[in-house]
Amino acid sequence: QVQLVESGGGSVQTGGSLRLSCAASGYTYNTNCMGWFRQAPGKEREGVAAIYPGSNNTYYDDSVKGRFTISRYNAKNTTYLQMNSLKPEDTAMYYCAAGAWSGSYCYAEPPFGYWGQGTQVTVSS
Repeated sequence: QVQLVESGGGSVQTGGSLRLSCAASGYTYNTNCMGWFRQAPGKEREGVAAIYPGSNNTYYDDSVKGRFTISRYNAKNTTYLQMNSLKPEDTAMYYCAAGAWSGSYCYAEPPFGYWGQGTQVTVSS
């Protein structure tokens, strides 16, 4: 059974930092692309960052470039999202996703992908 468990969320003030973790089990972790998504109340879900297997190339949404860093530690089946210089607009539920990697595209939606339950990040001004 595939499981993704996020942790590390919390409440911080503007300019603070948090590190989110996503522990994966139940599948071959190091062949999947991994991503972080977020959804704020009343808004659509958006992709924040992704990291691809093998090359460990990364993608970042423009809104987090230079502030967030995604990384993966295959030996622990864990993906991280280091978030620095947090802003109130970063407030959202953050979700980890594991996707099937085609070599050029990451299929994160079911039935090819798996999602965690989310961890809340709240940034106050």
